[in-house]
Amino acid sequence: MNQLSLFDMFSAYVRLDKCTDPLIKLNEIINWELFRPQLQIIRNNEQVGCKGFDVVMMFKVLILQSLYNMADDATEYMLRDRLSFMRFVGLSVTDKVPDAKTIWKYREQLTEAKLIRALFDKFGEYLSDKGFKAAGGQIIDATIVEVPVQHNTEKET
Repeated sequence: MNQLSLFDMFSAYVRLDKCTDPLIKLNEIINWELFRPQLQIIRNNEQVGCKGFDVVMMFKVLILQSLYNMADDATEYMLRDRLSFMRFVGLSVTDKVPDAKTIWKYREQLTEAKLIRALFDKFGEYLSDKGFKAAGGQIIDATIVEVPVQHNTEKET
């Protein structure tokens, strides 16, 4: 496998841009910093320890979850796997990605602070004011599971 260069990443993003990535449009029309003051409330309430991921980036992760109807584990995987998701939230391929538990904890903190509904409403209103509507999609989570082997004969079934 060849070593990845900056030019390779740039070329990959240029090819993505030609595919009309809707997340690019979302980043163009939304001023994500408008959400920071409300999001920062949960950071101000934290006791001690590592401050973790940026609150706006984590909110964008929750937006992705909502738009694509993904569970926490699927979101972690897609953030590692999809360049468009990485770019949307502001991560590069070398950055640390929030794991499923971190995503869950962040959502729980917003819920406990009674902020989640207000933030999503604000997001929806902001989109509406710009003439857009969020229409959620779905990414199929193809999980391969081992099925037990039946030992019945054709006559027994």
